[in-house]
Amino acid sequence: MRHDTLTALATEVGAKLKQRGWMMATAESCTGGWVGQEMTAIAGSSDYFDRGFITYSNAAKQDMLGVSATTLEKFGAVSEETAREMASGALAHSAAQVTVSITGVAGPTGGTPSRPVGTVCFGWAVRDGGPADSVVKRFAGDREAVRRQSVQFALQGVLDRARG
Repeated sequence: MRHDTLTALATEVGAKLKQRGWMMATAESCTGGWVGQEMTAIAGSSDYFDRGFITYSNAAKQDMLGVSATTLEKFGAVSEETAREMASGALAHSAAQVTVSITGVAGPTGGTPSRPVGTVCFGWAVRDGGPADSVVKRFAGDREAVRRQSVQFALQGVLDRARG
């Protein structure tokens, strides 16, 4: 996925959010704010981008997003449970109508047998849309490739939800 393709996708997401009158927020761990960077690189993005939380550490996930210590202890930072709590926390701590969260193992180290390098968990929450939903993906490639694919998948998920 080339940068210009990510820019095109972010532009499409922004146009759809603006059309709906929606704001978005991000809760990013392994992508380190890349989704927010793609969204805010577009002139006029303040019309649809509220804020981004970069919550790399477990403490940040708890302090900024309200992820419970029990969830982190029981399921780990790289889990659908944590991704859902991150997305819900971003919704609770923002003016957004839609949020996306990303937590994963981008590599090259940090993988385990149950969560190998390339494992990324995503969460999305929509205001008044019921509980957050989540999915786990496994991406191939080096750290850069895993992160880039994660940004693309996260943005596509926001677009899908903004479309209804």
